[in-house]
Amino acid sequence: MTNGTGAEVVVDLDAIAANTAALRERVRRPLMAVVKADGYGHGLVPAARAALAGGADQLGVAVVSEALALRAAGVTAPVLAWLNGPGADIAAALAADVEVSVNATWGLAEVVAAARATGRTARLHLFVDTGLSREGAPVAEWPGLVAAAARAQADGDVVVTGLWSHLAYADAPTHPTIAAQVRVFEEAVAVARAAGLTDARRHLANSAATVALPGTWYDMVRPGVAVYGLDPLGGDPAAHGLRPAMTVRARVALTKRVPAGAGVSYGHTYATTAETTLALVPAGYADGVPRAAGNVAPVLAAGEQRTIAGRVCMDQFVLDVGDAPIAAGDEVVLWGPGDGGEPTAQQWADAVGTIHYELVTRIGGRFARRYVGSAGAV
Repeated sequence: MTNGTGAEVVVDLDAIAANTAALRERVRRPLMAVVKADGYGHGLVPAARAALAGGADQLGVAVVSEALALRAAGVTAPVLAWLNGPGADIAAALAADVEVSVNATWGLAEVVAAARATGRTARLHLFVDTGLSREGAPVAEWPGLVAAAARAQADGDVVVTGLWSHLAYADAPTHPTIAAQVRVFEEAVAVARAAGLTDARRHLANSAATVALPGTWYDMVRPGVAVYGLDPLGGDPAAHGLRPAMTVRARVALTKRVPAGAGVSYGHTYATTAETTLALVPAGYADGVPRAAGNVAPVLAAGEQRTIAGRVCMDQFVLDVGDAPIAAGDEVVLWGPGDGGEPTAQQWADAVGTIHYELVTRIGGRFARRYVGSAGAV
């Protein structure tokens, strides 16, 4: 469906599949493709199907509703949902054969109650905080959580299928926190093994660790952004055999000649230095184009990269193309793989002072999403 502006996010499903295959070949062990946050802005269900077509062994999502959406679409692969606050619909997850994670004894109690209510044994992952100080059971509380999980397993309410944690600094592969977190993780695993949780699969590696830290691969890896072809280390994804799957483009809505000294957009933070052509692009911060991109972010227009002129507005921004020929209806590209001369999401991230994760997950609004490639197509 078109949106009347020509603004679209084009997702290459074959790239997602190829990236997954490249990562799976790299690690040569089970791989959980993370498809939370609407597949990192690429579309939950199509991204999941493409990753599975590329050889992913299971899928990871943050919340139960994402897992249920996969099941409703007919995805039958193993799925883990891990960000479960009080009152999460664990019963629905278990009824849909979704694995869940807990990081506190109250969470385990909710899972046990749901297992008894549904008559289903919960497939459970236990999350330990090894130093990120975000999700995860604190080390001091870990033995109690493990003991309670072992009792629940003995009672037949759960089977503990995973032991896991998350790294704070994997994108800086030599950072000393990595070795420290690995030590804490291995100590936590030893506690769980001693309690009889001997079959649980260990997983620690996110995208950055999957491409850079083989010592963290354990029994399974858990890449997210790398599945979509972005380098988690902030460099060239091709160095890891990856290709960005997302291209963001729009069509010029208006062009005009203006004299030297014309102020452009709100606040006149940009002024023309000579008579020039301005091109209006109908996409703005309501669509996920960062307002901070004004005067810094690059866009491919009229054959070369040009910096956004002035402030990004809610619905539009302006480009100064000089004397280059450009007309209403001509295509501009905000970011893509980069091999057609267009900027990359990494270039945008560097310009705006953020990370490409934020850009690809925020882009949307009135952008239409279109898929190319056939990987995982139904």
